[in-house]
Amino acid sequence: MPVSLKKLSPGAWLQLAGWTVFGTLGCIAVSLAATYAVFRNASADVLHLGLIEATVLPILLAGPLFFYLTLKLRELAIVNHKLVVAASTDALTACLNRGAFSTRVENVLTREIARRQRAMGALLVIDADHFKSVNDRFGHAEGDEALRIIVAAIQPCLRRDDMLGRLGGEEFAVFLPGVTPVNAADIAERIRRSVADAPFRPGGNNHTLTVSVGGALFDRPVMFEELFRVADLHLYEAKGAGRNRVELAAMPSDMTPSWFHTGLPN
Repeated sequence: MPVSLKKLSPGAWLQLAGWTVFGTLGCIAVSLAATYAVFRNASADVLHLGLIEATVLPILLAGPLFFYLTLKLRELAIVNHKLVVAASTDALTACLNRGAFSTRVENVLTREIARRQRAMGALLVIDADHFKSVNDRFGHAEGDEALRIIVAAIQPCLRRDDMLGRLGGEEFAVFLPGVTPVNAADIAERIRRSVADAPFRPGGNNHTLTVSVGGALFDRPVMFEELFRVADLHLYEAKGAGRNRVELAAMPSDMTPSWFHTGLPN
């Protein structure tokens, strides 16, 4: 997709101008050095003419070339960025897809294990209650809108470094790095209330959306797969206890790496 020069930001213009100017100056410097090396023993007039040509030609040729190449490199960078975003984003809700979410959480947890630090945080698994009935009663278009409303209700409850992903269907996950158990419970409850208060009017009629939340709290190194398994179990507890509720619990101690008890300083 060609970049429109009219749509370039001031910063982009500065970058474009910088590469063009400094690239051209570099070409002029090389051209002058080469010309001087070749004609240094020639007459003064010949040397002077050669140096003029060595200055003018790079300006006429290298300037436009550097401008064009820099513009094309910018186009390539924009396309690559869009591809990365598309590959990691859920098309319907614009939050992270399952693969991107699990990879990013795993990277955070793996980094903490590599550092052998006292990792702390929580993973919440969130499932829309009775979502099949929404699709059956109102149609899939309204069901898609319901999912977007749920994501929009969750996002204001999160902190800057928290991660939100769609695991599939009507199931979402939130990773809360560095959160305390009290704060994790508060965030989970705010998510539940925010979804319940979100306006959803399929066909012009009010319909309340609710979610069940299961969570796993950790204060020691743990891998994503184990964390998700425990959070998912507590989600089913929330579903079994009547839905529209939060169930959180700490990770079992038997899922702690063996080095943790002796490898960390007090």
